[in-house]
Amino acid sequence: MSRFEVRVSKDYLVFAAGHFITTSGQCESLHGHNYRASVVVEGDVDENHYVFDFVTLKNIMREIVGELDHKMLLPEHNPLLELSEEGGSVSVRYRDRKYLFPREDLVFVPVPNTTAEMLARYLAGRLKDALSAEGATHLTGIAVEVEESFGQSALYRESLG
Repeated sequence: MSRFEVRVSKDYLVFAAGHFITTSGQCESLHGHNYRASVVVEGDVDENHYVFDFVTLKNIMREIVGELDHKMLLPEHNPLLELSEEGGSVSVRYRDRKYLFPREDLVFVPVPNTTAEMLARYLAGRLKDALSAEGATHLTGIAVEVEESFGQSALYRESLG
């Protein structure tokens, strides 16, 4: 069986963001990464002999990762965190720790934890929605890799269709 893939991994598909991970027993210290995202879309070629246009794919991904750049990433669906808005600030509580962040510096990510794995899945979902809006109905798969630091990354793959 044969298939086509289009891969995009560019130096500008990066975002610098802060986060922390919680487990049932601990909460990491606040820290950040210079994340790098790369994507693969697969499927048959269209009438123009493209799986998907590189320029459009790069622009979509640049916009998505740009929303996360220079932000603090907070997981929306983490049962260990209490989140509340206080005026223009957001309070985050984990057990006896409490953080207060300016609302404009935050991105609420609809994940249980801001791990590289969950960020890859989140970015893949955003990309899938954008590709659908572009009319890319012939695609059969998508993969997003999020590199947290050099040599350390998570990959999320999903079949489409």
